[in-house]
Amino acid sequence: MSLLRTLSVTLAGLLLTSTAWAGKLAIVIDDFGYRPAQENQILQMPTAISVAVLPNAPHAREMATKAHQRGHEVLIHLPMAPLSKQPLEKDTLFPDMSSAEITRIIQKAVADVPYAVGLNNHMGSAMTSSLPGMQKVMQVLNHYNFYFLDSMTIGNSQSTRAAAGTSVKVIKRRVFLDDTQNEADIRKQFSRAVRLAQRNGSAIAIGHPHPTTVRVLQQMLPTLPADITLVRPSELLNEPQNSTIRPPAPVTKPVPPRNPFRGVKSCPVKPEPVPTSRAMAAIAESIADSQGMQYIKTYFSGLTFEPGKTP
Repeated sequence: MSLLRTLSVTLAGLLLTSTAWAGKLAIVIDDFGYRPAQENQILQMPTAISVAVLPNAPHAREMATKAHQRGHEVLIHLPMAPLSKQPLEKDTLFPDMSSAEITRIIQKAVADVPYAVGLNNHMGSAMTSSLPGMQKVMQVLNHYNFYFLDSMTIGNSQSTRAAAGTSVKVIKRRVFLDDTQNEADIRKQFSRAVRLAQRNGSAIAIGHPHPTTVRVLQQMLPTLPADITLVRPSELLNEPQNSTIRPPAPVTKPVPPRNPFRGVKSCPVKPEPVPTSRAMAAIAESIADSQGMQYIKTYFSGLTFEPGKTP
């Protein structure tokens, strides 16, 4: 019985540490600088909610400063050329711009959005799908301690390839919260972001300061599952940027060498039955050496567990 008791206590301890591997969810609100009323409501939310400020918006400096003062992470929401025809912000980046012009625009954006630690694209399907264009952007960002959050407005974005050879780290958006202004749709997208964070370990969602989005966030943020932690985008810079669930490692057949060793081809072993007590001891020993138990030993070493008592 002592062996079974040890095993059950060990498993209970592993359950207690499950929150140590909670999914990480980053939420970024774009287009800051135009709607102070709604944006101030965003700034009353948890400080892990980050904001991306349009450099040429009338309230850009004011809202970036206020966000920083309240503990929110600030990004530059840099306008980039889309493939479709639509109204553009001033100083929108185009792939055929010279390095000097791109440098000028980014330098001005840095001056207009104080306290920024990262940059993401506003629109930009034409720009981000251009490798030469994005290489010029990354070469400029290499002079700043900025990360690049790819809003993924197009599937074949070249941001990761363009950042090769620079110090710029690229992370990617997984969910747009508010492609529509319908509350039910925004709720569905919020729940999707949560599920992706749970399954993949992390996820980044992007929204906008629309009244409906603000309302949904106010209602749903307090109800986040216990296994989800809100984080800033900068806390995901070293996370794998998976677009799908991590697949298991493929099982491949070993390829024999050209001059294979001609010795024993196999080593037949007759399996022996293992006593139950030995099997249980092996399981307990394996769990005791696991990462979870090392966590317990480190942070819960002072606790004792006895049958019939609450630790």
